Amino acid sequence: MAASPAPTAKARRQAAPAKEKVVLAYSGGLDTSVIVRWLEQKGFEVICFCANVGQEEKYKDLEKKALNSGATACYIRDVQEEFVRDFVFPAIAWNAKYEGRYLLGTSLARPVIAKHMVDIAKLEKAQYIAHGATGKGNDQVRFELTAYALLPGVRIIAPWRDPEFNSVLKGRAECIAYAKTWGIPVKATTKDPWSSDDNLLHISFEAGMLEDPAARPLDRMFQKTLPLTQVKARRQSITVDFVAGVPVAIDGVSLTPAKLLAKANEIGFKHGIGRIDMVESRFVGMKSRGVYETPGGSILLAAHQDLEALTVGRDLLHTKNTLAVRFSQMAYFGFWFCEEMEALSSFLASSQRHVTGRVTLELERGNIIVVGRQSEHSLYDAAIASMEADGGAYNQADATGFIRLQALPLRVAARRAQRLASARAKRPAARSR
Repeated sequence: MAASPAPTAKARRQAAPAKEKVVLAYSGGLDTSVIVRWLEQKGFEVICFCANVGQEEKYKDLEKKALNSGATACYIRDVQEEFVRDFVFPAIAWNAKYEGRYLLGTSLARPVIAKHMVDIAKLEKAQYIAHGATGKGNDQVRFELTAYALLPGVRIIAPWRDPEFNSVLKGRAECIAYAKTWGIPVKATTKDPWSSDDNLLHISFEAGMLEDPAARPLDRMFQKTLPLTQVKARRQSITVDFVAGVPVAIDGVSLTPAKLLAKANEIGFKHGIGRIDMVESRFVGMKSRGVYETPGGSILLAAHQDLEALTVGRDLLHTKNTLAVRFSQMAYFGFWFCEEMEALSSFLASSQRHVTGRVTLELERGNIIVVGRQSEHSLYDAAIASMEADGGAYNQADATGFIRLQALPLRVAARRAQRLASARAKRPAARSR
């Protein structure tokens, strides 16, 4: 009698007792590979998810590695266009910089990743979402706030905050040993003295040698910007076109959002543009040193900010600049999906109605120099602004009354100060005992 064929993996999965499902943010690196196996050993059915937000990754090998590590499924989605269109370009339209410097590269990627994790959790009817973020960083907050906002009742597993996990797997050496025990393939190369996170907008570096704020980063660390000592490109002039605050073309060539940002990155790389080395305030309360490369984002933001100055009225522009600080904080902290952000998005759309036109920039050795801007929506009127004879477009004598009205509160306050000073001078001096 012929032996029955061995059951397929799918059949074994269907025949096995139902397990609680968890969707894990998966990169294929050491940490998340170990977490897959740890969750599987805890009795969960692990479903991995990797979002392609522009990072360099061997996606063909990723699913096989996830399954070999203990997962039952692995979803890989290319979300680059969505990432740039719905997250990066709104931040550019805000001219957003957290604490005046950081262009929010990692902050903007996390909500789009978590959004798709929630989508998969709904698809798979998973009760849990897990991530490999540490308990000291911002990413744990960003992943979890998005999950709670989009999937009420979801339960979170954060292994690096679990003493059962981190008391045994304390660091890289223990994780490598654990992976070897379970036959999980990991790269045994020497680890660089820093950690990095990459996407289409930027790459970030932290930890290791960078934990000393006085330590100079090594040139070999950088990937998206040439060191200035290696820049050979001559000064380059480019144009960036915008429609309603959104970049649509570089040098007159229309591109999709992801391709446009990639093109800007390519240009910025050879000119050494977009390096930032700063100490920032993490949401959890500590100071952290971060080093960033954001070549294309730096170019697009400089162009947008200049065009906005030409096409948006003074008071609206000042109000928007104030709200941009709040937007940057909310994006950094992880509050992307909330009512306040929805309200800010509506304001942004209204403020950008006339931000359409072209900006000309020159790029040279790390510098972005705006040299011209033009728009049919321009508020600049040469007949009014000219220092030459204006032919009646502006009566300079009108400024006299304008200034006197602006000075009225100042004059009233000054008179009060004089009155009080005079009254004090008339009071008899207190007798000494």
